Amino acid sequence: MKRVMFVCKKNSARSQMAEGFAKTLGKGKIEVISSGLEASQVRPEAIATMKEIGINITNQCSKPLSDFQAQDFDVVISLCGCGVNLPPEWVVREVFEDWQLDDPAEQPEIFPRVRDEVKERVTQLIESVNKEFTPAP
Repeated sequence: MKRVMFVCKKNSARSQMAEGFAKTLGKGKIEVISSGLEASQVRPEAIATMKEIGINITNQCSKPLSDFQAQDFDVVISLCGCGVNLPPEWVVREVFEDWQLDDPAEQPEIFPRVRDEVKERVTQLIESVNKEFTPAP
């Protein structure tokens, strides 16, 4: 099973929502965690926005990227354009993408839109990772 790391600047909103979607939609298909260049707190707006669609991320917590080793992950996704600030070993995994999504922390009214964008991208990621890494019969 492929291991996925979602990373963002503070691991407070976008990466937390991505982790919630991936754990729900990718259950049994991928292993997932999220982190930030620096740790903070999961934003209440992220928790509420996910709860609106039936996904509970209340037990998730913000974690610093420095708590993890790049070689433990196959896929690394930056959600905020922070890929340029990641240590080199994180951007040379099997798959690295930088989604550069808007930061809802600075505009709380866009949380639902960003959530929906995250869901769409996580869904595509799960499909592509499983397609790409599924052995032929």
